[in-house]
Amino acid sequence: MKILLTAINAKYIHSNLAVYELSAYAKKYQEHVEIAEYTINNQQEFILIDIYKRKPDVIAFSCYIWNIGIIESLLKEIRQVMPDTPVWLGGPEVSYDVTKGLLSSPYVDGIMIGEGECTFLELVKHYVEGTIELKDIRGIAYKWNGEIKVNPYREPMNLSDIPFPYDDFEKFKNKILYYETSRGCPYSCSYCLSSIERGVRLRDLNLVKKELQMFLDAKVPQVKFIDRTFNCNPVHAMGIWTYIHEHDNGITNFHFEIAADILRENEIALLNQMRPGLVQLEIGVQSTNVDTITAINRKMDFGVLTDKVNAVHRGNNIHQHLDLIAGLPYEDYESFGRSFNDVYGLHPNQLQLGFLKVLKGSPIFPQAQDGSIVYRQTAPYEVLFTKWLPFDDVLRLKRVEEVVEVYYNSGQFEMAVQYLEHFFETPFALYEAIGEYYEVHGLFGINHTRMARYDILLDFFKEQVNKTDAQVFAEILVYDLYLRENLKSRPKFAKDYGLYKKEYRAFYEEEERVRELLPGYEDYSSKVLSRVTHAEHFSFDVPCVVKTGEVVYKDTMIVFDYKNRNPLDHQAMAVSI
Repeated sequence: MKILLTAINAKYIHSNLAVYELSAYAKKYQEHVEIAEYTINNQQEFILIDIYKRKPDVIAFSCYIWNIGIIESLLKEIRQVMPDTPVWLGGPEVSYDVTKGLLSSPYVDGIMIGEGECTFLELVKHYVEGTIELKDIRGIAYKWNGEIKVNPYREPMNLSDIPFPYDDFEKFKNKILYYETSRGCPYSCSYCLSSIERGVRLRDLNLVKKELQMFLDAKVPQVKFIDRTFNCNPVHAMGIWTYIHEHDNGITNFHFEIAADILRENEIALLNQMRPGLVQLEIGVQSTNVDTITAINRKMDFGVLTDKVNAVHRGNNIHQHLDLIAGLPYEDYESFGRSFNDVYGLHPNQLQLGFLKVLKGSPIFPQAQDGSIVYRQTAPYEVLFTKWLPFDDVLRLKRVEEVVEVYYNSGQFEMAVQYLEHFFETPFALYEAIGEYYEVHGLFGINHTRMARYDILLDFFKEQVNKTDAQVFAEILVYDLYLRENLKSRPKFAKDYGLYKKEYRAFYEEEERVRELLPGYEDYSSKVLSRVTHAEHFSFDVPCVVKTGEVVYKDTMIVFDYKNRNPLDHQAMAVSI
């Protein structure tokens, strides 16, 4: 008997924690349980053939909004090529309104509803031993004699009973590892499925510390906590943060989703002491419109949040990722622009502009049925327009989202974007203008190279800002380019490198000065050093001009040191010579 736990992830670098936890909990039957992971980028035919070749006796799919479409298509084909193989579904996308959902399809035999570990264990026992009947398994809906049967729901389990899900880190090489130490959320945000479960359950802290040490000993690159509000219990959060701080291996990064406004002073003090890059924080702001925050049952004081985010930022050691959601109640285009400017002003390392998903089972789902929020009827159920935000405005925000992703979140245009901000009334106005420029010139929908993005931004500057100062902006773009990498070929808008070659050579031949300015290169010859670093002449002090917006011409020579990079944004160290 083989039961195939099947996950279809959004990206190759993702792993599916759910199937590994189900498998770990059913360890008694480990010889009967197999895991298969794919991505939504795999050809459907490839997935079908691979599943078929594994010859499963039962197939169980882990269902989410990003993969339900491909799963639905696969179900039909699986039934054709494996007509006698039972197919079960589980996960948030199929756990609500089961009698009207996919269970009514002829291609599905049953659904595991909600939390799945205990349910899956009993389901495996049913198929392997036959000692428990389907009618006695809580937390499932299934077909019996042409009827849909829905069994009683299962009580929430003790999280500490779930074994550590990873037994071989090697197979997760180049992938993000996910981990959870809590389930549930103390808040009731109406757009979120976590608001359904009242209260928060915690995994035993001593057990968590042992498991954290496993990650640290294996020196995995990143562990992403999926706890919905990690710091809702300060004792639990401080216990974990203290442990990873005291046992830091210098490599592993831990990602947490937190509520910044409830951070305590001792937590911020600890965070400020951590190695740069040890921790990154994801903070959901969603909106700064008070009416919107009230309408979605969210508790947040933006003034307090601002103070806490700034306090963390002052440590200059933690990547902060702030989220906004477009399409929420009472948020029109102008209001969203204000929310954007408020959050942008906090200088996050990333600003995620997302669009409301009206999820089945979330409190906002029934509210949206009055027509105030119109959304796609297929996954991911994204907002099309609202009573406050017409479709035309949604499209404008889509343009803003795309250019923010390219020009802000990529971190590749940091100096250029900061300089551009001086020419626009607000940051939102800047990204509106870039988005409109892309739209007018037919630049969306094209897979631009990185260098092409720089060319486009320079053309935007010439057309929309100041054509006479284009060379100033070109030099700023060159600075940005070399901050990221030692280019093999220079952009067309860069100055002739040969003009200052003598000065560059003279610097590299000054051994004493090189040792002083570029530590760590003592064993490098001047010739090799000139290849592994990059020297560039600028007509002004770029960081100063970017900060003030005022161009004061002054010859400046910069060496970009790629061996010593900023651990938060991976930019080269820029040394003035």
